[in-house]
Amino acid sequence: MTGDSLDPEDWDSFRATAHDMLEAALDKMQSATEGRVWTPLPDGIKQSLTSDLPREGIGIERTQQAVQALMPYGVGNTHPRFFGWVHGAGSPNGLVADIAAAAMNANLGGRDHGAIYVERQVVQWVRSLFEFPDTASGLVVSGTSMATVVALKVARDVKLAFANQRVGSSGVELVGYTSVQTHNCVARAFDLLGLGTDALRLIAVDENFEMDVAALKSAIAADKVAGKVPFCIVGTAGSVNVGAIDDLDAIADIAAAEDIWFHVDGAFGASCMLSEELRPRLIGITRADSLAFDFHKWWHVNYAVGFVLIRHDADHLRSFTMQAEYLAGQKRGLAAGGPWPTDYGPELSRGFRALKVWTQLMEHGADKLGASIKQNCELAQYLAEMVKAERQLILCAPVSLNIVCFAYDATRVGINDEIVMELQTRGIAAPSTTTIKGQTVIRLCIANHRTTRADIDLTLTEILRIGCELSN
Repeated sequence: MTGDSLDPEDWDSFRATAHDMLEAALDKMQSATEGRVWTPLPDGIKQSLTSDLPREGIGIERTQQAVQALMPYGVGNTHPRFFGWVHGAGSPNGLVADIAAAAMNANLGGRDHGAIYVERQVVQWVRSLFEFPDTASGLVVSGTSMATVVALKVARDVKLAFANQRVGSSGVELVGYTSVQTHNCVARAFDLLGLGTDALRLIAVDENFEMDVAALKSAIAADKVAGKVPFCIVGTAGSVNVGAIDDLDAIADIAAAEDIWFHVDGAFGASCMLSEELRPRLIGITRADSLAFDFHKWWHVNYAVGFVLIRHDADHLRSFTMQAEYLAGQKRGLAAGGPWPTDYGPELSRGFRALKVWTQLMEHGADKLGASIKQNCELAQYLAEMVKAERQLILCAPVSLNIVCFAYDATRVGINDEIVMELQTRGIAAPSTTTIKGQTVIRLCIANHRTTRADIDLTLTEILRIGCELSN
């Protein structure tokens, strides 16, 4: 092709360059267990990324060279000793799926085409996994943050009988409840939805970092006396700090008795439903009115892809459907096949994220993913026992799932921050820090299907060695 087309003039040359990039990407994934965990981006590359807008292109080969130069400098979460935050490790499967999705370049907002049916299949699988009724709906989104906004919008609209879609809240003061350990995406959703963060009651937790159910009941009663309208309770399945799981069944009882929407933030912990051994920890999750979780965490689907599940399709559809004349559906043809995904969320333009979820399950199956999750939790218990056996270390929270929080020499201010930064900058491992009962602690989150006991042993040895260095 010539002229203004963006297609290559020489497809054979482009094909060869693309194959080179594929090989580089596969090399990157195949070597994920080797080398440094994290390497900071060199100043030279940083400087090259501050250039002016290019008015003329440099061609495919030089562009791909620039891309390959970036590849060693990711966050490090593909490496088995990446223990920071809750980042999934991804899989080679996702690389292939993203290539196919990019080639199709499908918009999953709507229309009647193959990609829509793949997403519907994913919705069906998730609905079945969490034992939701056939009347439940779902949507593939970018992650739990967006899923939470979608779910809580439906919750708000239902409580206000959808009148707010025309006239706003009309002075009704809605309030919601969650634990102090819940991810801040819930508070951000309250802000985005115009409820205000003051409308979110942060409920205390017990010694296991689980929501205090008695305190929840008291807060609801006090708000009702004050004339406020409780509209949602957010239970947590796997808190970010320590991996705690609220008593979801007890919360479901309260929500049912009080006629309050029950939402579960299951960003990573909800994935335990994939494991027969871990599933009993989530009793009550199947009673939720809505659920948010990430595929890109413990399902190891490559970033970024999450999910929102809503118990009642009709409520979900009513909360978001706002059809324009140019988007009208038809009985047949490309404009058939409704309702479309755009009728269940805020986005009209949506990429084919569902494909990499579909291929992950097709290739590996739910049981294998569940076994990987179980292995991570077993490694966390192994680490916890190792920590207990070391006199320099203190276990700072119960180990519920895959997160271990501990401190080195709690009497020395700042030493745990320094240990973590040294581990990261030396490329040895990448844990994070958090605050438990006012104390900065080392936090290891084991969420990588490549992690072994050897990785745990090496990391703990280095923590003790660096701690000793810093203490002298």
